[in-house]
Amino acid sequence: MKLLELMIFFSLIVHATLVNAIETSSSPSNAEVYFISPKDGDTVSTKFIIQFGLKNMGVAPAGIVVKNTGHHHLLIDVQRLPSLEEPLPNNSNIRHFGAGQTEAVLEIPRGEHTLQLLLGNHAHVPHEPPIISEKITITVE
Repeated sequence: MKLLELMIFFSLIVHATLVNAIETSSSPSNAEVYFISPKDGDTVSTKFIIQFGLKNMGVAPAGIVVKNTGHHHLLIDVQRLPSLEEPLPNNSNIRHFGAGQTEAVLEIPRGEHTLQLLLGNHAHVPHEPPIISEKITITVE
């Protein structure tokens, strides 16, 4: 019985430590992230330049802690937003631009796709309140 109690106790400590380790950042209420290019409804080739815009905040690479800054995450064909309270995953549908890029060459397959931007802080955690763009739809030919 003592061993079980000890295991539960340590599990709670580890859980509390992990929850507290997730660093959140506040954002100005007038911050805005948006697409410069492409625009909603555009038709692009399978390899195209994508440009991100940001108002009332600055861009900083992941790992750099500066108030009112963050870096872009591109959500491709994401139907449901990921958790906004923990670091964003890095996969084929959620692409990180952790070096502070505001422009990149993107290559995605032919077809209709949705794109959305979500700003993350130095630890890839969305800000509070989250800075998220409108979702746009593009056609890749």
